[in-house]
Amino acid sequence: MSQTASIWLVILAALVAANWPFMSQRYLLLGPKIAGRKSLGLRLLEMLLLYLAVGSLALLLERRMGQIAPQGWEFYAVTACLFLTLAFPGFVGRYLVQRRA
Repeated sequence: MSQTASIWLVILAALVAANWPFMSQRYLLLGPKIAGRKSLGLRLLEMLLLYLAVGSLALLLERRMGQIAPQGWEFYAVTACLFLTLAFPGFVGRYLVQRRA
């Protein structure tokens, strides 16, 4: 896999993973369906776990390309903010769009 394809794969995985907790009523993507509505706190916890999963995917792809570049706290702060920004469409669809009966 080329480096460009790896980058696009990580971006696409981050976009899907950031929005999935807002689109699904299941616990951690594959778990049992939650009766009623999932709380925002549970959705944010799922986002954190999915952020770590996407980061692991990116680390795996970077390791396959060659040497892993060391990162400081700034890198993780920026990627977490980017992950939250990618989750905006799912948040808007779940909490801000009025559903018509």
